[in-house]
Amino acid sequence: MVSIVSFLTHKEANVDGQVVVVIGGTAGLGRSAVRMCVASGARVVAVGRSQQGCDDLQKSLGDAVETVVGDARNPAVAQQAIETAMSKFGQFNALYHVAGGSGRDFGDGPLAEITDEGWQQTIDWNITSVFYSNRAAIQQFLKQETAGAILNMTSVLAWSPAPEHFASHAYATSKAAIIGLTRAAAAKYAKHNIRINAIAPALVETSMAERALSDANIMTYVRTKQPLDGGRPASVEDLDAAVRFLLSDESRFVTGQVVTVDGGWSISDGQVR
Repeated sequence: MVSIVSFLTHKEANVDGQVVVVIGGTAGLGRSAVRMCVASGARVVAVGRSQQGCDDLQKSLGDAVETVVGDARNPAVAQQAIETAMSKFGQFNALYHVAGGSGRDFGDGPLAEITDEGWQQTIDWNITSVFYSNRAAIQQFLKQETAGAILNMTSVLAWSPAPEHFASHAYATSKAAIIGLTRAAAAKYAKHNIRINAIAPALVETSMAERALSDANIMTYVRTKQPLDGGRPASVEDLDAAVRFLLSDESRFVTGQVVTVDGGWSISDGQVR
């Protein structure tokens, strides 16, 4: 694993002129990344499950964005998004896969308590969807014989567990699998100038984190587990500089890496004061 370093905020790290597909781009971390990409000069195809979410994003960002309504667990959706990038904007340069989420509502939890449905739903949502989008992106980059960038969303829980408050073991497994796929594929396709990296946040203020954000005990833990900036959850915008760097040509010599943007989670005990 590598830690985020100061060059991530280099002012020239932008995606000006690129066409980026963001899977899960209509809410939370994905929506923030779409806004950042557009502000940096990119055009974006954003995939979301909700027609309303897609319409709202399209309305707010205009012609620089095209949206696709679909579930990332459907293998046709990523392919449709890439085809949309080609037909609407004439090129495809980068993929950012954000879509995924907690499987707690289906039965994810500690290993002894995970239901079959909890396991399958969590694995499908978090790693099978990444497989579909990454495969489609690689196939397109190879077809067009160009360089390209892929960025996958993983989590610090893939290697830095918090058993008392965040014991969702199917989720941790799926996020660890994303790292394995990212690194293996990066090694295979580096000779084609296709870069594949991952970004790993800890607790971020998104709808997926509502359980933790509303629990006073967990928030007390987070204040010492994520001690940067006074001890707080990340905002969605906290990841944008790292995303911009990893999608841009500024990271042209970076592949197979996991960049942690976690407020210190993975290096902190998180003991309550």
